Amino acid sequence: MTDIDPFADTSPWDETPPEQPTTAQESPMSEVPNTPAPFVVGMTLKGAAGYDAEWLTPKVYGHTATEAAKRTVELLTALKAEGAIDLTARAAEYTRNQYKGGGPKSGAAKSFEGGKVTTRDGGEPQGDVTCEHGRRNLVEKPTWKALFCPAPDKADQCEPAWFDKKTGKFKVK
Repeated sequence: MTDIDPFADTSPWDETPPEQPTTAQESPMSEVPNTPAPFVVGMTLKGAAGYDAEWLTPKVYGHTATEAAKRTVELLTALKAEGAIDLTARAAEYTRNQYKGGGPKSGAAKSFEGGKVTTRDGGEPQGDVTCEHGRRNLVEKPTWKALFCPAPDKADQCEPAWFDKKTGKFKVK
């Protein structure tokens, strides 16, 4: 340790330190950018046409559109080659077969036609489905469902037909 006289006329800061040898250390340039990849390809691979089909939804990122496209091809090829798609379908089928819940039964297959979900066997809700203004509109909520009059003026609308869970039909009360 150096003894410094605090009352001396010279300052230790007046002395110049010896020069350090300067060696320029180059940092290696990384080819991977530090920013998020701006190009994203999202896919939905749906196992079948029905509502209950399993989905695979992978995403691929890239710093250029070409890189994202190449990675997409690589991912799809790997999913097929490694059997991930088939395994997902089998796992989903196994899960569906294990489910013994008392939820709603799907019944007849459903499709979307003319702005409404209909069953393929032509099954329609039964009960008071029409009024003097035409076919009533179905409104479903988690705890209830009802058919409402299609009249444009609220004052002219008929009473709604509420779904009776005991009979399975819509009825005006």
